[in-house]
Amino acid sequence: MENGGGANGNQWGFKANEELKTASGITVRGVLNSLLENLNKNDTRPLIPLGHGDPSAFPSFRTASVAVDAIVHSVRSARFNCYSSTVGILPARRAIADYLNRDLPYKLSPDDVYLTLGCTQAIEVILTVLARPGANILLPRPGFPYYEARATHSHLEVRHFDLLPAKGWEVDLDAVEALADENTVALVIINPGNPCGNVYTYQHLQKIAETAKKLGIMVIADEVYDHLAFGNTPFVPMGVFGSIVPVLTLGSISKRWIVPGWRLGWLVTSDPNGILQDSGIVDSIKSFLNISSDPATFIQFLKSSRKLKRNSFLKSLTF
Repeated sequence: MENGGGANGNQWGFKANEELKTASGITVRGVLNSLLENLNKNDTRPLIPLGHGDPSAFPSFRTASVAVDAIVHSVRSARFNCYSSTVGILPARRAIADYLNRDLPYKLSPDDVYLTLGCTQAIEVILTVLARPGANILLPRPGFPYYEARATHSHLEVRHFDLLPAKGWEVDLDAVEALADENTVALVIINPGNPCGNVYTYQHLQKIAETAKKLGIMVIADEVYDHLAFGNTPFVPMGVFGSIVPVLTLGSISKRWIVPGWRLGWLVTSDPNGILQDSGIVDSIKSFLNISSDPATFIQFLKSSRKLKRNSFLKSLTF
């Protein structure tokens, strides 16, 4: 064999993608794995993994029995053994739209909601959709490392703006304006904050929206921790300001329901002016989901279960 060589020629036509190693090293798991590899193997002291990020791994944290019962019912019904629509089953998308609508001045429809394999895939979807030659994205520092890892893998240039500890980890909006140029596509905020735990005020979120509008960029709002807010500042969804600037809201059941392994998240276009539709972003999201994996159909049913009404479900969570 002249091309490739086969077993005897010592030349093969394939090799590893080194970019994956680079991107993986930026993630929380990559950093933790590196730390674990450098531990003294002879040290017998018990290890407490402070960077685990999965409360369900510990016996004191359990989701509510009503959630487990809903999953069991879903499986036993045999109604959800089928393939799902690539954007998610309608009852689940309607339930998420209804859930978010309680805090918004306008109404989302199920067509604004796209189900994903956890919030991680939601990040993958939108960063892949936004990636084009020369494009850059503005990420918070400190922030959730997966954004940088995914952007790096998608050849999307990362530009960091600092969060200001003296101002409750608010976004440095002056830095945002200085960093942005004609190739900037989006600004990412995480609210409530990860890793700082801060919660942005209504006034600060409005300033973020106005700054993004001035720059002509969308806001990607990671709201995985949504109403898990402590202190005197109530959680306000970024989607409230969707009439000022197009917002892509990301969320999941992982943290609030204590079930990260169930892998159900969503990406929502909070955009009453239809800018994301007109710009082709919505069609690109659908195209990406057409060539990617879907959340398990019986898990999607969970979000539409009538038994899981917000108040009764939260009261039954086990801590």
